[in-house]
Order: sequence, then C-alpha cells, then structure tokens
Amino acid sequence: MGKWGFLTNHALVLIHVANHPRSTLREIAHAVGITERAALSILRSLEEEAIVYRQKEGRRNRYWVDFDALLQYQMRGPYSVAELAQNLMDISKRLRQPASWPAPPPKRVARRPRR
Repeated sequence: MGKWGFLTNHALVLIHVANHPRSTLREIAHAVGITERAALSILRSLEEEAIVYRQKEGRRNRYWVDFDALLQYQMRGPYSVAELAQNLMDISKRLRQPASWPAPPPKRVARRPRR
C-alpha cells in the first residue's frame, strides 16, 4: 500500500519555490522527493498557469511565486486557495493547543469468543 500524503507534489514544489526561490531544479526535486523530470514538468505547468515565473541567472534558473495569481487561481473543488490557506491556519492554531481537541474514542478490546 502506498504512503498517504496530504499535499500533492505540485503543492510541495510550490511551497519549496516560495521558501527557496534560488533553488536549482535538482534541489527542488530532492527536497520534494521526486525526479528532476517530474519537478520540471510541475514547474512548467505552474509557469503555464502564471503562478510560477522563471528567470535565468547565469547558469541557474531562479523561480518565484506570484502570490496574487495563486490566490486568484480556480482550483478543482469548492474551495479557493485563500479559503484553503485560512483553514490550514486555523488547524495549525488548534494543533498548538492540544487541550482544545476532544479526546479520541477508546480503543476496542478484542474479546475471546465464548465456548
């Protein structure tokens, strides 16, 4: 069974580029845990959507995120990027206050069958 992940590779690349705009393609791929070819494909699709821009600096490409375009991007589904970000902030606040979460339900104990 595959590992479950909350964020897509697109989201992970976007987060890495936002935090490390001078990263090389190799560094982005390594940080996200994907191949360079996959990272390039993702960066190109983000460029096509005008969310990520690329600029050549010597032998390197510098990538950066257009946050205004990202906030206006129409995602598949009922939530905007701004709503998603706000909800993640709310969840983050709750996670820092574990007492505010209800206790998990008790675990079921397996009973021996009667004979």
